[in-house]
Amino acid sequence: MSRDESRPYALRITNHVSRFTLSLARNSVFRVLLSWILTNMSFAIPVERLHETATLIAFYHPQPGYPFHVLLVPKRARQSLTDLTPADADFLIDLFQTVQLLVERFNLEEPGYRLIANGGRYQDVPHLHFHLISDLAIETGFEE
Repeated sequence: MSRDESRPYALRITNHVSRFTLSLARNSVFRVLLSWILTNMSFAIPVERLHETATLIAFYHPQPGYPFHVLLVPKRARQSLTDLTPADADFLIDLFQTVQLLVERFNLEEPGYRLIANGGRYQDVPHLHFHLISDLAIETGFEE
């Protein structure tokens, strides 16, 4: 059984809404709206939150490419890593503390994990985000 099939119906619907929202994020007008929502109304985003701080939100990727696939998204509007400034230090601290928390919570140290930031032509959604991934589903409760 896949991770999506093992979730309650309401969470599966939420997953479909998340996929639709991410596809809209490619539209420049929607990107502005998405950034505003992330900054001011993150509670309204239909995702299964794993962790949230004042500067970021972490949730399961709506279209996972790995047995464990989490997105970490800054609430501030930043298109890519090159847009980060010293004023974003609080976000970077939250990012690494959140990664540490998730690695511990999901026991990812032993099977291994990667933290990825795509940029340029490799970035599907033009809002900075990071992928915390693991090829192995050891003790996460998800099957490959």
